[in-house]
Amino acid sequence: MLSKNKIKIIRSLEQKKYRRTHNMFVAEGTKLIEDLLNTLKCKSLITTEEWINNNQSIASKLAAQYVEVDKVTAEELKKVSFLKTPQDILAVFEIPQHDKIENRISKDRLYIALDGVQDPGNLGTIIRIADWFGIEDVFCSNDTVDAYNPKTVQATMGALARVKIHYVELPELLNEAAHNKIPIYGTFLDGENMYEGAQLTENGIIVMGNEGNGISSEVEQIVNRKLFIPNYPIGRTTSESLNVAIATAVICAEFRRKK
Repeated sequence: MLSKNKIKIIRSLEQKKYRRTHNMFVAEGTKLIEDLLNTLKCKSLITTEEWINNNQSIASKLAAQYVEVDKVTAEELKKVSFLKTPQDILAVFEIPQHDKIENRISKDRLYIALDGVQDPGNLGTIIRIADWFGIEDVFCSNDTVDAYNPKTVQATMGALARVKIHYVELPELLNEAAHNKIPIYGTFLDGENMYEGAQLTENGIIVMGNEGNGISSEVEQIVNRKLFIPNYPIGRTTSESLNVAIATAVICAEFRRKK
C-alpha cells in the first residue's frame, strides 16, 4: 500500500516546480520504463503483483539496481497515474544532469535546437525523431516546455534514454556556435528550397521555432543558412504551415538522405 505522503509526492511531479524541487519525473508503461532503466536512475517503481510475475527479466534488473518496488492494486495505481487509462506500471526517475554544453558542441555532429516550443506532445515527438535520426543532443530555449512533463515523457516513447536534453540561453549558444563556423539552419518562407538549391552539411544545428510564431527575431539574426520546405505542387493553396514536429522529421530525413 502506498503511503499518503508518497502519493502526494508523485502527484506533485505533474508540475514543473516540484519536478525541479525533487529532481524527479514520472514515466508509465512497460516499454518506456524498460528503455529508461538502461541509462537513467530509477528511484521508485509502483506496479501490480501480476506485472511482476509476467516481467521477471525487468523485475530482476530492478532488484539488481536496488530499486524500491511498491506492489499495489489497480485501484491504488490509479491514484498516482497521470494517464486516463493507467498502465500496470509507473516509475519515478531521477532527472539526469548531463555534461556541460561547452563540452558537447562538436564541429562534426548534427544537433536540434528548439526556440520556444510549447506543446508537450510536440517536444516529445521531436525527441523521438532526434533518436530515430541519430541526433544525440537537443538544445532547448529556457521558454521551451519542460522535457520531463508527463505528456512529453510519454510521447518520447523511450527516446529520453538516448537523447540528452539541455536547457540553455539559446541565442548565446548559437552565437558561440556560429563564431566557431558551425552552420546554423532554420526554416523560413524566404529560405532556400531544401530539395533543390540548399547545401546541407553533415554537421550543424537545426533550429525549430514556436508553434505559432516560428523562430524568434533574435535567433533569426543568428541563423546563417535559411531553408524552405516547399509544398507540392508549387502554387497550390495548402495549409498555412506544417506542425513543428512533422517539419522536424522532414528536415532531419533530408539531412540524413544527403549524407
